[in-house]
Amino acid sequence: MIPEKVQIFLNRKVEEYNQHSFIQSDPICVPHRYTKKQDIEIAAFFSAIFAWGKRPIIISKATSLMDLMDHAPHDFCLHAGANELKRLLTFKHRTFNATDLLYFVEFLRYHYSNNNSLETAFSQWMQPEDIDTARALSGFYRYCFSLEDVPQRSKKHISTPDRKSTCKRLNMFLRWMVRKDNRGVDFGLWENISPRQLICPIDVHVARVARHFRLIHREQTDWTTALELTACLKELCPEDPVKYDFALFGLGITENF
Repeated sequence: MIPEKVQIFLNRKVEEYNQHSFIQSDPICVPHRYTKKQDIEIAAFFSAIFAWGKRPIIISKATSLMDLMDHAPHDFCLHAGANELKRLLTFKHRTFNATDLLYFVEFLRYHYSNNNSLETAFSQWMQPEDIDTARALSGFYRYCFSLEDVPQRSKKHISTPDRKSTCKRLNMFLRWMVRKDNRGVDFGLWENISPRQLICPIDVHVARVARHFRLIHREQTDWTTALELTACLKELCPEDPVKYDFALFGLGITENF
């Protein structure tokens, strides 16, 4: 049972950080520059995949990629020819290089040639009664790397619960796409995955805060820990447990709690 004073404190921090002012310093600011659904999805996907390291660098790299795509990522992924794709050869973010980028563009071209939204890349593997998105994440990993001649090195950039990863970046991406409220931070574009099924993104900062409040007890930070944290947050809000990501992340990053 979470102590009442902890509940009150976390709810207050959700209110404090789930504000439009949060957007400008977070990688979510990159997809917020677009209005077309598919552009938002692609900009959000790459922003999430790049999300390790300092946030200003993540934002800068995601912005640079959008520049290379003429700020029309959906059209670029669908229609870019050889000359346009050559622009991507200079791109690099930490261990993510042009080989990885060209494969993901190829995958997105394949997917959007047959689907109107990136949602189906995740939701097709789920059932409405699923308690969480584990099957969506595992299915997406298999689907993403199902094309011929997939570079083995590119697989490290997408996590899967099957390998016990926290899947922090994909869980963050799903939060952006699925959560619906009137605060204007998360997009709430997708309809076939419910906020109650989301898993809380967890990294070393969120884990540190969660352990401080005894929301998790495992020493390691892995997929089981992400489930443990989410189950605890469901005690506070069963229909939208991942809203507490704002509180935990804000405390861990902004306040160095």
